[in-house]
Amino acid sequence: MDKERKRIILQGILLLLTIATTAIAGAEWSFNKSIYAGDGNGGIAFNPNYTWQDLLSGIPFSFSFLLILSVHEFGHYFTARFHQIKTSLPYYIPLPPFPTLIGTLGAIIRIRQRIPTTSINFDVGIAGPLAGFVAAVFVLSYGFLNLPPPEYIFQIHPEYQQFGLDYANYVYTPEYLSKGGGVDMILGDNLFFKFLSGLLADPSRMPNSHELMHYPFLFAGYLSLVFTALNLIPIGQLDGGHVVYGLFGAKGHRWIASSFFIAFVFFAGIGIIRPGTTGQDILWNLPLYLGFLYFTCKGLKLETKTTIIISLVIFLVQYFVVMFWPSANGFHGWLLMAFLLGRFMGVRHPGAEQEVPLTDGRKILGWIALLILVLCLTPNPIQIISYAPEP
Repeated sequence: MDKERKRIILQGILLLLTIATTAIAGAEWSFNKSIYAGDGNGGIAFNPNYTWQDLLSGIPFSFSFLLILSVHEFGHYFTARFHQIKTSLPYYIPLPPFPTLIGTLGAIIRIRQRIPTTSINFDVGIAGPLAGFVAAVFVLSYGFLNLPPPEYIFQIHPEYQQFGLDYANYVYTPEYLSKGGGVDMILGDNLFFKFLSGLLADPSRMPNSHELMHYPFLFAGYLSLVFTALNLIPIGQLDGGHVVYGLFGAKGHRWIASSFFIAFVFFAGIGIIRPGTTGQDILWNLPLYLGFLYFTCKGLKLETKTTIIISLVIFLVQYFVVMFWPSANGFHGWLLMAFLLGRFMGVRHPGAEQEVPLTDGRKILGWIALLILVLCLTPNPIQIISYAPEP
């Protein structure tokens, strides 16, 4: 068996596994019998009370999310093939179906040669997020136009029925949630999601942000907007990095990517170390966090002294922000992505073999992509609050 056939078999296996894990994750998000009820059964993969019907409820999320993901990746793939660039079919990345996960880390294609010109690099980079964004719009539009009646939430949370459709004023309070223990999850806002929901959705049927994950088409579309924005961040060789490199050249990319990276790290870490932290916590957490900032910021490829100064300035500004605004909090989930960008993917963009100026049409597409970044940017995509059961 030749290498290409083995590779295709591997890609097929990964796709099937990802379909399975996202379906399980979708069923978990749709019903959340263990996460929200606080019954400690450990999720659908380990809960004998789940039925096949429950599992099948995850198919709409799996289909919708993988459809958008596939359109994104094949946008890259077909554009690369159009330019006669050697590339692989997508490798889907399954995740174990543990509670609060979505069953996948996404997908990647492998470019098997150096892309020769700036314009081709731009084309391949921008094609994925533009195609994925269009697919997300279709999925979200379908979801908004086909919302179930508001009483649908009682199928998932029958305990809410005692409060009627006014349940939101009662069930999201610490007093209620701490009665049996559990987790409250709140999805954040982005401009495009709010715009499209206001344009298409019946306001009386629009789900509360605490319950959006129970609506698979909306949840898949929402996550896709978040991931589209992440891909369009103008750092390194992310899709947005290719766009900015094409629009502004190597020098412009270096300044934009470095500034955005520092701002990204800064926001992600707000609230990690808070005023009032003392004793063993500060002695242990402070050196660890400063070390994290230093090794993350090494991705800027600056002198050691400059990297140390930048790391200290980020920490001090974060500390003073929390001192003056005690409720301030960044989204700490971005710290892992910041570390991966800084240590493995890099902040800078490698030069092309031929620096070819973009055509006016490509420049317009580039600015549209940056507008999509602004519209889909979700600083705090998900807030998770755990409540221990009352004794």
